[in-house]
Amino acid sequence: MKALVFPGQGSQFVGMGKELYDSRREIKDLMDLANDVLGFDILSIMFNGTEEDLKKTSVTQPAIFIHSVANVKALGSLGAQMVAGHSLGEFAALVANGALNFEDGLMLVSKRAAAMQAACDANPSSMAAILGLDDDKVEEICSKVDGVVVPANYNCPKQLVISGETKAVEEAIEKMKAAGARRALLLPVNGAFHSPLMQPAQEELSKAIHETKFSKPLIPVYQNITMTAVLDPDQIKENLIKQLTGPVKWTQSVRNMIKDGATHFVEVGPGKTLQGLIKKIDSTVDISSAF
Repeated sequence: MKALVFPGQGSQFVGMGKELYDSRREIKDLMDLANDVLGFDILSIMFNGTEEDLKKTSVTQPAIFIHSVANVKALGSLGAQMVAGHSLGEFAALVANGALNFEDGLMLVSKRAAAMQAACDANPSSMAAILGLDDDKVEEICSKVDGVVVPANYNCPKQLVISGETKAVEEAIEKMKAAGARRALLLPVNGAFHSPLMQPAQEELSKAIHETKFSKPLIPVYQNITMTAVLDPDQIKENLIKQLTGPVKWTQSVRNMIKDGATHFVEVGPGKTLQGLIKKIDSTVDISSAF
């Protein structure tokens, strides 16, 4: 069985999507539509902007979404039995499986990015990568630190990202090192994604999601929060909302997809980050890029 997986923030690069844009008229038309939906020339930034331009959350998230959905259109027939996306990637996965149309998905991604940036600006906070510790050890240390710090991304075995108030994250880093972490370092982000500090963004996105039509998907999506196959549109909406303040359980989701029959994972979108993570989760499955 084939699974399509969609990357999240951090996979962007200058020039992303230009080759796709030039390849076929229907893909060009789709990507041109993004400028109209967003009200600014995001394609120019994607194709010719600087790395700094692309790092802005308000640009990064829509850009990755556009690139990923353009890849889906280029694929034509999905030929897959399940989809999943890492954080932001879940929105592209929902377009791929028919739960969302492109325009609605792009508007939600844009609103999500703006709400997350506003939450970051209102409450400066941090994230950190922790390598070499078991999940339960990272969870235990976070629970014993004063202040808000939680596991945010379960990327693969012994590779987690924690998120929260800067002081609490810094204290957790020192405790992780003392506990034997191979690496524990702050990430270059000014925000605590997938933590309780995203509550204001969650409230704003909740309204937008509830006002958007979701259809019954053609194939199940394995969502970050539940880690299991979901087909019910109302449940998909609730899980998307919970995702902003809850952890991305990528390791667990991939394992459940394999348990349910996935033998070949295809990364759809920019970069190869998910291919590396999946290989560390289970080295026996086939992994490839869409193109």
